[in-house]
Amino acid sequence: MIPGPIAFALLAILVVSLFVKRHGESPTAQADWSATDERFRDPSTGRLMRVWLDSGGTRHYVPDET
Repeated sequence: MIPGPIAFALLAILVVSLFVKRHGESPTAQADWSATDERFRDPSTGRLMRVWLDSGGTRHYVPDET
C-alpha cells in the first residue's frame, strides 16, 4: 500500500497532467496556418486531431470537429 503523502502527490500529478497542453497542441488554428489532410486519434485523450502547418513549416495539432 502507498503511504498517504505519496498517494496524494501521485493523484495531484495525474490531475494536473489532464490540463497541461501537450507539445504542439493548440486549442484552435491560427489564421495564417494551413490545414493538412493528416488526422489522427490522440491515444492519450481519444480526441481526433488535425495537423496544421504555419508559414515556417512547424506542425500544430488542433482538435478536429469534422
